[in-house]
Order: sequence, then C-alpha cells, then structure tokens
Amino acid sequence: MEDVTDAGIYARESPYLDRYVQLGAASGRVLSVSFPEIPDDDAEDDHPVLDRIFEYLDGLEEITFDDVQVAMTMPTDQRAVLEGVQEIPYGEQVSVETLARMTSGLDHEDDDDIILVRTALDENPAPLLLPDHRVRDGPSAAPPDVEQKLRSLEGL
Repeated sequence: MEDVTDAGIYARESPYLDRYVQLGAASGRVLSVSFPEIPDDDAEDDHPVLDRIFEYLDGLEEITFDDVQVAMTMPTDQRAVLEGVQEIPYGEQVSVETLARMTSGLDHEDDDDIILVRTALDENPAPLLLPDHRVRDGPSAAPPDVEQKLRSLEGL
C-alpha cells in the first residue's frame, strides 16, 4: 500500500453513489469513511485510499482493501466482529448468524451476541473498507441507498 501518512479529511464526489465519499486519515490509518451529500469544507480530494475506492466504484474489476489499515478504536468484541467482516470475499454475503459463528468467542444462538454483531455493524467506522454491506440481514453504517448500490455493484 502506498504511504498514507498524511493526516486530514479527504473527499471526492461519486456520480455512482450520488454523493461524496469522505474519509478521515491519520498516522497511516483510515479513521472513518462516510458518504455525505456535502463534504467538509477543509476536505482535500487527493488520497491513495480514495483512488482505490473509486476504482472499486468503477466496478470494472474486483478491488480489495485488505492492505488498508483501519483504526478500530472500539471495544474488543466489536473489533472482532468487524475483523470477521473483512474476511467476507468480494461478491459474497453472509447472515448475521454466520458472522457470529465466524467471530471467535461469540455464540450464534445467544441473543446478546447477535445484538453485539448488529451493534458492531451499525457503528462500523469505515463502511466499504469494512464491507458491512456483505452482511445481508444486518444493519450497515452506510446510508441505505449507498448500501444498496454497493450490493448491486458486487451482484449481491
């Protein structure tokens, strides 16, 4: 992965999503990904991760984000769920129950663990990079219209 040590806010307009893709980065990690209708005033448009996101959105080839470091500053159990989300391959989807099974220490038959999985998905700091749109019956941190376009792009 290219050097992404520049800290700041970066945004670029996506015709496919009909909104901007905005990311926050610091210390070589992505802190957040969001999809605002209007980006932050101080957002710049040149960042290597944005370039990769837009290659992905072009839909011409399978693009992965395995080598992009996302700062996961959340409780350990939620981080474990989102690390599991990263393992779902492009163009494939799983259920919330399956994601719970994939996550060490969680019981897919325990209501509290299922709530934990749903909470982790809902509070995902970097949807698309941590592809919660690949969990078919779970919430996504992306807006519903963006989630549907990401699913459509991958044929889900």
